[in-house]
Amino acid sequence: MFILFKKVRKEEKEKNIALYVDGPNLLRSEFKIDLDKMRRKIGKYGRIMIAKVFMNQFASEKLIEAVASQGFEPVIEVGGERNEQKSDVDATMGASIMEGVFNPNVDIIAIATRDADFMPVVLKVKKHGKKVVVMGLNPGFSIALKNVADYVEDLGK
Repeated sequence: MFILFKKVRKEEKEKNIALYVDGPNLLRSEFKIDLDKMRRKIGKYGRIMIAKVFMNQFASEKLIEAVASQGFEPVIEVGGERNEQKSDVDATMGASIMEGVFNPNVDIIAIATRDADFMPVVLKVKKHGKKVVVMGLNPGFSIALKNVADYVEDLGK
């Protein structure tokens, strides 16, 4: 009597990613960031299930439409000084990242920024057992931020 055993390869579950993009920090004309390229780079880590781009109230309608048409959720933060034409999206983005940390369906948090202000957030994310991918480019890509991340992707390459 012959018994045939089928060798079953244990497939690793594809990781779910929550991607958060610091719009004012990266979506500038001088950087020419391609959201499709960003999606492809992060895709090697798993499947994007949350993709948000944080922008301030001064973002153009054209930019907001472009972000939405690329499949990202535009999040508009209102605040800041009118005469400075800037507002800080960091607090809103940080709070949203922490929501992702407590989402049991998220395995990896990806943060696209050059800003060292996100270092404490990255450390908290890691403390809660999630892997962190930091995406950015020079000039100004924080060395400290790169050093605390599990993985680093250079958007300039």
